[in-house]
Amino acid sequence: MGRSFANLHIKSDNLEKTVEALRELSNGHAEVLGITNQEAHETHIVMYVSKSNENWISVLHDYFVWGTVKEIGQTLSRLIEEPVMTVGYMNEDIFELSFFENGDIQAERIFCEPWTRDEYEQLKEERINDDYLREVLDIRNEDGDDLLNITSPEQTVNKLSELLGMSLWCDWEWIPYEETLRERFEKYEF
Repeated sequence: MGRSFANLHIKSDNLEKTVEALRELSNGHAEVLGITNQEAHETHIVMYVSKSNENWISVLHDYFVWGTVKEIGQTLSRLIEEPVMTVGYMNEDIFELSFFENGDIQAERIFCEPWTRDEYEQLKEERINDDYLREVLDIRNEDGDDLLNITSPEQTVNKLSELLGMSLWCDWEWIPYEETLRERFEKYEF
């Protein structure tokens, strides 16, 4: 078992609008966070939010894992008028990158070695749209081509982090142990 993490990112420069959408997600759609709506009204839902750079706002939560973060991102994209990118990295074998707008998947890429696809029989993208991916990431065609040709999940995360100017290496579990994450993310209770 290797390292795993999941997070989501909203392409926006409006932190307040993002926080309001996260509040709506927490209060009205808590089931995608693994909580009943009744439990959501009785407890506080904790999320960590960072204005990672001028283009992206990053969000961490304890229910974000490979296999759940996509549904959360899809639901959030219905609540906010901005593209939502979800990231799932599992056991150093798989890096899944998905993009949603208005509740619809716009593009998805799974980066892994060929043997991993063979091992995980149902591992395939829902929608490959490399032009959308380049556009939403705001990267040059040649950088996009370089990114899309990588099969190593770790190398892909590093390359994408470099292209976006923010680290994708983050998970809510790491905050107590990594000072850079504690400085970067602010805790919100909804």
